[in-house]
Amino acid sequence: MKNLKYTTYLLFLLLSIVPFCDLKSQVTIEKLEDNWQLKINGEDFEIHGITFGPVDDTANYDAYFKDLQSLGVNAIRTWATGKNAKKLLDTADKYGIKVMMGIWMRHGRPGMEDDDSFNYLKDKEGMKAMYDNAINVVTTYKDHPAVLTWGIGNEVYLNMATDEEKLAYSKLLEKICKQMKTIDPNHPITSVEAWTFGIEWWHKHVPSIDIYGLNTYGFGANLLQGELDKMKVDKPYIVSEFGVRGEWDIKAMRNNIKIEPTDTEKYEAIANGVPNWILNKPNNLGVFVFHYSDGNQHMAPWLFTHYKGAKRPQYWAVRKVFTGKEPSNKVPKILKFSLPDGSFESGTWVKVTLTVSDTEKDIKTVKFSFNHREGSRKRRDQINTLEFRGTLKNGYEIKLPKIHGAIKVYAEVYDEANNVGIASSSVMVTDKEEQKKKFLVPKANLPFYVYRDAENMPYTPSAYMGNVKGMQVDMAHTKNVKSGKTAIELKYTESKNWYGLGLVDPANDWGDILGGYDISGARTFSFWAKASYKGVKAKIGFGMIEQNKKYPDSAIKTEEFVLTDQWKKYTIKTKRLNLSHIRSGFVLFAAANGFQHTIYLDDIVFE
Repeated sequence: MKNLKYTTYLLFLLLSIVPFCDLKSQVTIEKLEDNWQLKINGEDFEIHGITFGPVDDTANYDAYFKDLQSLGVNAIRTWATGKNAKKLLDTADKYGIKVMMGIWMRHGRPGMEDDDSFNYLKDKEGMKAMYDNAINVVTTYKDHPAVLTWGIGNEVYLNMATDEEKLAYSKLLEKICKQMKTIDPNHPITSVEAWTFGIEWWHKHVPSIDIYGLNTYGFGANLLQGELDKMKVDKPYIVSEFGVRGEWDIKAMRNNIKIEPTDTEKYEAIANGVPNWILNKPNNLGVFVFHYSDGNQHMAPWLFTHYKGAKRPQYWAVRKVFTGKEPSNKVPKILKFSLPDGSFESGTWVKVTLTVSDTEKDIKTVKFSFNHREGSRKRRDQINTLEFRGTLKNGYEIKLPKIHGAIKVYAEVYDEANNVGIASSSVMVTDKEEQKKKFLVPKANLPFYVYRDAENMPYTPSAYMGNVKGMQVDMAHTKNVKSGKTAIELKYTESKNWYGLGLVDPANDWGDILGGYDISGARTFSFWAKASYKGVKAKIGFGMIEQNKKYPDSAIKTEEFVLTDQWKKYTIKTKRLNLSHIRSGFVLFAAANGFQHTIYLDDIVFE
């Protein structure tokens, strides 16, 4: 392949046009007869990549990238570029790893990833914000040596209802990509879509895209090149997400719950699929396996490299495919895991069948957990612990949770090398009290912090009301802080009119999508606050979506407080309120009354 005649795909202007550009960051794509190649500074570069989850855990960047290096990973992919981008790029470069820099584009309707509903036909201000963000990202990081390609958008066409919207998005995307090329001629532009859903639109309306990023799971990756040939696509592609078949592709079900692939299938999909279904295709430039991350949500045992801090088969499959090395300690293998047929009342103890094999014979512990695939997005994603009793030798019983409906049950087998093998089954549970619940949302553990140090916030500050142009909100303010590292700073820069801020779930929603939390049991709602001067009045509390909406707050409670210029704790009693569905976890309304002012807030909590 390397000795064949080639023609360079024209992506870049002469370096003399951008004399300050670092030569070691120049990336090109070339076509050698029928094969596409990616090159960095003239050297072949096949992407052996993985999507990267812990972007906010900057303290452990070195550990993560050192680990990725040991797995043979040479590139990571992000979906968006945030405040930690510089440190992420610097650390990646330190370990010789390149980065597909994500540039997020909003979705037109709720989908697999989030509940956003952006209007590409009417929201001109929002489109300008996306344009400005993309251009700012490219301008800021274009000369960093770790940048591999710009990855703009993710499955936007998939999450859009009409052709009219798709055309509007396509025009915005082309406008952005065209300007990106002017700013940075040294890195190709990739846009990402599920399967081939975006290709027709890209081909007709977005010629400035250089590489097609195609998210494909399971054996479909082997069919992708053929689909592109049928569509007469003459551009290179990256499999921008890959792993075992996802839930969306599964047909087989038990108790109306889709049957998750086995750990063996998860390992083989990567270890055999990457070389035999992806990297051997002529238009392919490489792959990003999904997903280098840790978690305890529904997606974690299915697709992540880690679960609750332990290594999964996917982790070792990545090492196998990129280095050729077998696992240093094999993950415990669950040969059989099953639950009885029939329906059982919540609180019942039921026997499980569990058979395990472990090459090294170093099994440390066994645990059980469950997931209920009903209700809001966050509730559907939760994996909760189960009570159980017994031993591996004598057998186990699990206690069914207070749930009504089918639950997915996980058996988790951990070994001394910090591996975990997981298998799942399902069982029907009945509970008359739970059956009466109107809205199924996650049950909050008390104390439940709406805000504390801008970390893991359950609600999003997306509900701006009144004179929003006069508002400036900093959710990670560091100068005037009551406790911890950060507080909320809310500046109002005008001397007239009113304004409001709500921390809500889901983000950008006003009662049309199920969300929020069950905070039942909380007796008080409290917060610390102060203002830039004494006497600033504000109505503060929680709840604002009324009963005329499909998914209202179960309680709406605000009180007027007169703030001082010193930190003070304010409390609202909640014992007699229905807190079973609080989707607006914090609301504040205030008016200028002739003066500008600033309000600081910290430690907002139900307890």
